[in-house]
Amino acid sequence: MPRRPLMRPPAVVSVVALGSVLLAGCGDRSPATVGERPGETVSRPAAATREDATAAFAGLSDLRDAWKHQDCAKIEFLTAWTESVLSGRACQAARKGQPVPAADAYTDVEFYLPEDPGERPWFAALARAPRPAYFVFVRADGRWRLGAGPIPVVGEVPELEEGPVAAGADRDTQVRASLVPTRLLAFLTDPAGVSGVRLPSGDPMRDLLRELAARPARAQRDRLSADVRLEGPAYALPLPDGGALVFHTLRLVLTQKPGAGRSSLAHPRYGAAAVRAFTGQGPTGSVTSGELLFLATRVSASGGLSTVGLRRVLADITTS
Repeated sequence: MPRRPLMRPPAVVSVVALGSVLLAGCGDRSPATVGERPGETVSRPAAATREDATAAFAGLSDLRDAWKHQDCAKIEFLTAWTESVLSGRACQAARKGQPVPAADAYTDVEFYLPEDPGERPWFAALARAPRPAYFVFVRADGRWRLGAGPIPVVGEVPELEEGPVAAGADRDTQVRASLVPTRLLAFLTDPAGVSGVRLPSGDPMRDLLRELAARPARAQRDRLSADVRLEGPAYALPLPDGGALVFHTLRLVLTQKPGAGRSSLAHPRYGAAAVRAFTGQGPTGSVTSGELLFLATRVSASGGLSTVGLRRVLADITTS
């Protein structure tokens, strides 16, 4: 898995599906693949219909019920992409008292359905009540599953007409969208701003960068380190203004170790109950956590980035 220690220069490449077209090699392949007979074409997965989307979204009630009962196998069955990560240790910890995801029933939904599903059929939904949030669904093992969501809206919602979305973005837009995850990775690992990646004033990613940079100073007698990593691929919708809305996930890996001459943490980041739920023991020795950042990021036609949606979830804790 690509990873980037905090404060080291960037050098990672991500792959994004724009308008449901896989960008790697976009425009460089014919419909036929090696090993096919001349004249044969590959049948591509069908794009999601509104009926598909409506039924998949209605299935979120089953997922809420699964989380209510900490049914990890059912959660794994109902999720895919990066949301499925939570069916593992996070679900097991929920059985031992960790909070489960919010159980809001979302309504007033708009669906954005890429017309060309490429190799990985998917669609996005924007639910406006009880508060605006994005959801991403992907087709895996013959059924539609929740890939990420809810991703609460924290910025301005881009204008995008509900329904089918044509993959009409030009090559430059595709490239800009494909670089969004790694550009944010560079931003979060570069407190000095050497990478040149900028986000607008008030953007949550700027607050997160300050948080990561300030951790060593706040740790006092403990030692803290932070890595930021890519988590899975990304998906993007082309926007009418020439930009794109990119759905992707980053993982924050935070390690806290006792300072010199100490065997336990002076200021544990996580409470004893949380550490015990994940590990079965208290926060003694070194503690490493993994937090998922589910993101919706807008990239403008000129390449500017802004955070549209953000959800931060504790996915794992280990001790040593």
